[in-house]
Amino acid sequence: MIGPDTALMPDWMPDSAFDRPPVEAAVLIGLVRREAGFTVLYTERSSTLRAHSGQVAFPGGKIDPEDEDAAAAALREAHEEVALAPEEARILGFLPHYFTGTNYLITPVVALVEPSAPFVPNPREVSDVFEVPLARLARLETYGTFRIMRGGQERTSYQIDHDGHRIWGITANLTRRFRDLALAAELVP
Repeated sequence: MIGPDTALMPDWMPDSAFDRPPVEAAVLIGLVRREAGFTVLYTERSSTLRAHSGQVAFPGGKIDPEDEDAAAAALREAHEEVALAPEEARILGFLPHYFTGTNYLITPVVALVEPSAPFVPNPREVSDVFEVPLARLARLETYGTFRIMRGGQERTSYQIDHDGHRIWGITANLTRRFRDLALAAELVP
């Protein structure tokens, strides 16, 4: 198991340095208020997408020049991907930036979400929308490990299995980072 002091490397790095600055992106870690308690919002990417098809992700994407900031980009993407009305989300804060092996610099945006309607996946981008109870994500035993071989090297990330969905890589690593940074003060040993 990966320990909290283990430095997680991106799941892939190129053989040579990048020849351009990183692409700025933002994801929304949506804390959805439900009658039974808080959940966290995830999507399963469409199998027709060129990159990361079929993988679980937070709503999000590239920060466009028209976006005021990372929060605006995350809310715009969540609206495009799952029909989350931006006015139904209140930004709570940000996690540290996350640099990927594909040269993206991701800003994780944490928001309280109080939806007035069901989330609806945009089939061009998302095949499924689901939520994981926040209480489950707060428990250490929820996190396993996922190993993948890339370029002859084994890479490891966190892994969360939930109702037939496997969350791994960047999304699982960000989930664990959220757990460790935002929920740690609330956890009872």
